Amino acid sequence: MQTATTDCLLRPREAAEWLKISERSLWSLTQRGELPAVRIGRSVRYDLPDLIAFVESRKCGVNE
Repeated sequence: MQTATTDCLLRPREAAEWLKISERSLWSLTQRGELPAVRIGRSVRYDLPDLIAFVESRKCGVNE
């Protein structure tokens, strides 16, 4: 069974707030293909697990 935190599509404003970035930065990341988005008709949504994976993939270690 999926929970609300793993089964949640966010609007662009919500996704930008979650990432603590501007909506313009969010659109740039999406257009460059760095951040996947879900299109439903004319609407764009962001899957919370994709946002979490995006953040995890950009973590830097102390020894890097």
